[in-house]
Amino acid sequence: MGIKTTKTMLPNGLTVHLKEIHSAPLISHWIWYHVGSRDEIPGETGISHWVEHMQFKGTEKFPSSELDKKISREGGVWNASTSLDWTAYYEKLPADKIDLALELEADRMVNSLFDPEEVESERTVIISEREGHENEPLFQLDEAMQRAGFDAHPYRYEVIGDLEDLHKIQRDDLYRHYRTYYVPNNAVLAIAGDFDTREMLDKVHRYYEAIPSGQTPPHPAKLEPPLSEERRVNLKGPGETSYLKVGYRAPAASDPDFFAFTVLDSILAGPASLNMFGGGHISNKTSRLYRSLVEKELAVAIGAGLQATAHPFLYDITVILHPEQKPQDALAFLDDELNRLQSQPVLEEEIARAVKQARALFAYGSENITNQAFWLGYAEMFDTYEWFVNYVNSLEEITPADVQKIAQVYLKPERRVVGTYIPGQNFGGEA
Repeated sequence: MGIKTTKTMLPNGLTVHLKEIHSAPLISHWIWYHVGSRDEIPGETGISHWVEHMQFKGTEKFPSSELDKKISREGGVWNASTSLDWTAYYEKLPADKIDLALELEADRMVNSLFDPEEVESERTVIISEREGHENEPLFQLDEAMQRAGFDAHPYRYEVIGDLEDLHKIQRDDLYRHYRTYYVPNNAVLAIAGDFDTREMLDKVHRYYEAIPSGQTPPHPAKLEPPLSEERRVNLKGPGETSYLKVGYRAPAASDPDFFAFTVLDSILAGPASLNMFGGGHISNKTSRLYRSLVEKELAVAIGAGLQATAHPFLYDITVILHPEQKPQDALAFLDDELNRLQSQPVLEEEIARAVKQARALFAYGSENITNQAFWLGYAEMFDTYEWFVNYVNSLEEITPADVQKIAQVYLKPERRVVGTYIPGQNFGGEA
């Protein structure tokens, strides 16, 4: 990336990562916490996402009625997100207004109120969000496949949580979760933009250093062995579209196999960006599955998802079936492609094209200030920033033999979950 970064740690354990970028008078400020659905237990699923919502309900210094006004008044934007492994909050502001973000996030790291009335109001919002998702076939299928793909690991639950738990969680549960995980020694502060590093470090010390460190938060999730037999999930429901989904346990992002798996994913289903905040788009029409399923009219579209996670998650291939086709036929063609990957040498030109496309997406997804700040913190949630710095070089080292090995080790039929969603009135058979 060519621009120097500065990484340090405050005495209270807060990791600070700074990157000067003087292309525009803007600064992007992120605070990342090592807490997501991976850190939840049965009975409290969805609690990390709910705590994220409560962080927008105010402190004594920043009442909820004033938060949006203060940010917008200064010409800024802000938001937050909860995922499997992390929760992140960000603000983008004019460079001379960045103190607002620093003061706000330092304050709500310790002083969020969790007013009981606000808790109940937000319960209604989140339950409504959850019920809205339940009307979406792919949400239903994803949830069922995550349950089938893991026996005990919290990755088996959706980030939004189970409806039953959302009805049971109380204010004290939320506040305990907040106080356990929202401590500086469990956080990464990532700032990129138009500033002087020495001056920004002074500001960071001023706002964050007085916050006391907490006990090391628990991260209870235990790794599970790979699946030993194929599991099936067959759903029926409303709608007009049939779906086939196949999920395999993928390596964690810190595993060296992740880079070869990334190349395999591009060859099989098309290139994808890991950046959640924009990163361009490249057609997947050169991918093997597009040619074997879409061009042969078994499917109207295909896609795949490889996420950068702290523990092995599911790599899923999604097929939107042609109205005239059955899931088992599409699955047979998909298996033919997987068998070809496992038994026949991968072409050098396929590797080169996959790396070229990944390099282009990587550049698109790293070009603006917000994305630069994003990567400063995001990479630390599953590895270190060096993972990001070395990403393209790691892909360029992948050989055809590496890709074939990944297919042989990870994409075995006995190590997968096969899921189908068939509209109730158009049911044409199960896979």
